[in-house]
Amino acid sequence: MAGVDFGRVRSEITMEQVLDLLGFEPVSRSGVQWYGVCPLHESRSGNRRGFSVNVALGRYYCHGCRSRGNQLELWSSATNRPLYQAAIDLCNRLGRDVPWIVRW
Repeated sequence: MAGVDFGRVRSEITMEQVLDLLGFEPVSRSGVQWYGVCPLHESRSGNRRGFSVNVALGRYYCHGCRSRGNQLELWSSATNRPLYQAAIDLCNRLGRDVPWIVRW
């Protein structure tokens, strides 16, 4: 089985693209830092800023469910798929070629 070049997936697909697929709408923004409701657990506690994401670094953190990571890990968590399958699914949804690593 061919592998997926996760580094290329992360460099070619932005956090903004993943957030858009998840329907995330920031409640507030402060430069490259965006805040809003967590797209993973959709907090109903009234803390509408419990999820923060740095779109420049491609990193997120939720203060409610304690989930954190990059855009690929966010997609993996949101779709409840292992990283390998999530990377393939994400590329397909965005109409991108999957960056395969072929071993000879």
